[in-house]
Amino acid sequence: MSTITVRRASVKDAAAYARVMSHPEVFPQLLQVPFNDEELWKARLAESATPGKPDLHLVAELDGEVVGNGGLHPAASQLRRRHAMALGIAVAHEAQGRGVGSALMHAMCDYADNWVQVLRMELSVFTDNHRAMALYRKFGFEVEGTHRGYAMRHGQYVDVHSMARWHPAPPRVSAPG
Repeated sequence: MSTITVRRASVKDAAAYARVMSHPEVFPQLLQVPFNDEELWKARLAESATPGKPDLHLVAELDGEVVGNGGLHPAASQLRRRHAMALGIAVAHEAQGRGVGSALMHAMCDYADNWVQVLRMELSVFTDNHRAMALYRKFGFEVEGTHRGYAMRHGQYVDVHSMARWHPAPPRVSAPG
């Protein structure tokens, strides 16, 4: 049986990010720019590791090889949106259907729910990406709306669903004593 390990990403994972996210079966499902490479990911990962940055970058390893990544990012720099974070995830084509996405989602939901005061997690997903939507629904995400012609993919404007997940048990202040 394969072992999935989720850990915080580091600059050393930049090549794996580029490999996973550039795969022709993975890239079209992401809202990333084409031609991402190791140097781009080195810069992004280094910048997010700056002390005080609220971003979380995780990788999933399957038997020691990085086969997926996920991230939580502030939804906006606006003070009134501090309770929300945007989620992104990518799983290597050869590792899909093996629990990698679930392991990443579990880790990000745990982080959001139990450690960083996130009330709302948000994401966008192409309306034809049924596998991803099933994963998100498994973790409590619901479709809140559809954006028509949201992004270009293969020379066509395509739609995305906006999905969100509310904290299942929002924290309360404990009574003294």
